[in-house]
Amino acid sequence: MLLRPALVALLAMASACGPQRSATDTGFEVAEATIFELQDAMAARQVTSVQLVDSYLTRIAAYDRAGSALNTIIRLNPLALEQAAALDAERAAGTVRGPMHGIPVLMKDNYDMDWMPTTGSSLALAGLRPVDNAFQVKRLLDAGAVILGKTNLHELAAGITTISSLGGQTRNPYDPARNPGGSSGGTGAAVAASFAAVAWGSDTCGSIRIPASVHNLFGLRPTKGLSSIDGILPLSHSQDTGGPLARTVTDLAIALDATVGRDPADPATAILEGHDTPNFQAALDPTALDEARIGVLETWVPEEGSAGSVTQVIRDALAEMEALGATVLDVEIPEMDDLLSNTGLIDFDFKFDLMNYLAGVPDAPVASLEEILEAGLHHEALDGSFRRRNERAARDTPELDETLERRRVLTAAVVDLLTRHDLDALAYPTMRQETALIGAAPTGATCFLSAHTGLPALTIPAGFTERGLPVGLELLGRSLDDARLVAFAFAYEAARPKRRAPLRTPPLVNGAAPPPVQITTDPPSGNGVDAVMGVDLPTGTLSYRITISGTDPTDVYGTVLRRTSGEDGPVVVLRIGGPEEADMNGTMALSPRLLHDIMNGDLELLVHTSRGSDHRSLAPRTRP
Repeated sequence: MLLRPALVALLAMASACGPQRSATDTGFEVAEATIFELQDAMAARQVTSVQLVDSYLTRIAAYDRAGSALNTIIRLNPLALEQAAALDAERAAGTVRGPMHGIPVLMKDNYDMDWMPTTGSSLALAGLRPVDNAFQVKRLLDAGAVILGKTNLHELAAGITTISSLGGQTRNPYDPARNPGGSSGGTGAAVAASFAAVAWGSDTCGSIRIPASVHNLFGLRPTKGLSSIDGILPLSHSQDTGGPLARTVTDLAIALDATVGRDPADPATAILEGHDTPNFQAALDPTALDEARIGVLETWVPEEGSAGSVTQVIRDALAEMEALGATVLDVEIPEMDDLLSNTGLIDFDFKFDLMNYLAGVPDAPVASLEEILEAGLHHEALDGSFRRRNERAARDTPELDETLERRRVLTAAVVDLLTRHDLDALAYPTMRQETALIGAAPTGATCFLSAHTGLPALTIPAGFTERGLPVGLELLGRSLDDARLVAFAFAYEAARPKRRAPLRTPPLVNGAAPPPVQITTDPPSGNGVDAVMGVDLPTGTLSYRITISGTDPTDVYGTVLRRTSGEDGPVVVLRIGGPEEADMNGTMALSPRLLHDIMNGDLELLVHTSRGSDHRSLAPRTRP
């Protein structure tokens, strides 16, 4: 369900409304721009890093608090423009550090920076000032990246809906009524909305992959130890990993190459001893799926799903991989539910890891989870889990030993399955259900299979549900096979691209959100039906004024929008007016699917009267 003319239409619409430019008037559009496109523009002197920073900040101003009101950013970096200017000077002097030079990025607010607070999106830690940079932050700065700011997360990374006492509720740009996943939901929403070229999150269970899934992004939970967690506010040192979320596989590979590697400060990275650090960009291969063997976990992906469901989107994506040369077969992990139970370590680690981290920060505002609870400086959504985890008296207990043994058994079962079927990867949905409405409990997460084994897992955009919501396909591989998973994703993306920008965060016009898009009718208004319609993209609102003349109101039956692109023929999707209503004027909120349909030209206006039906196709106006 790719958006055929929509992004092109938005760009053309922006041109029709006036000169398209950022606040620095470069003429370069950053929305959906890749790292290589940004580098090419800087190399051609079409734009500077300072101007890129300004363009992204302008998008954040237009859509993060205003417009779509996504609420992704906790704090902007006050030094961003200064850092970008220094990198521009280096470029002018003939030094380009690499593909990240001058590229604006965002960091989840659990990564330490020595010039900004690390808050974990908790009011209790709002003033916490680390003394040095996280390993991955240092690597990014060395690579020449510009850090725009820090993103909201589920408080202390302890959940998957991204709500917090300091940052509030982040919203999903594909449907702001729904949650953005978590805990890296601010990162995911920001990348989807093109608030940065790429951004970093952390994944303890599914905190990179779930936001990637619900935002039509790529996100890798690396092999435990491939990326250092030094300087990341901990949830569980045993399970924590960190890494980027990106709109394209190539961007993901560039970002991973900049930040993975051995770090003496993180003992888990000793897994790289005797191994070459993966080179993700070198591994990108458009033929990688040819002769690959992928096992589908049938328990999580039944053979048949209803049209437009998460299951069917996953099955369709796997069929596309099969057409690209992969062998796809259904497999099962015997007694998987039992193997997965009681294998998580967060409850054992959190209280003690947090205490150790806080002890290492001079003048930390609190010293423990208990002090956070006593101060009441946490969101009510976290109160129950925080109190339960705070009750644990000791980390090292017989229960922990039993859990570690269960993890070894689980890992052995997964590796055995891969070996017995000679599989390169296991496949399943990152989330078996669509992302939940804000306030409702999310269901269907599969994150623990990777998190509780330490094996790498990559989320890939697979398509969209019938409601127009993104679906992520997850591929899990053997230890340190991360680059091969990324290669599979690259081959799939090259042949079957599924990336679709959220319509609610379109390219800016004169440094601001564009005016409402005029919706034209064909044939034009006339013959008794006069229609003026428009769509405000950031709010997803349809405005209309429809007048029916030359027909007695008693002969008017109804005015509706009808979808024309269905496999089974046209179907009514939205009522505008009913019997005897000949003059209609108002606004309506559009669902993600209807917003997509009207911008894609898949709807028509139908006026039904005693004389029959008058129907007119609808399309966004792209020219004056």
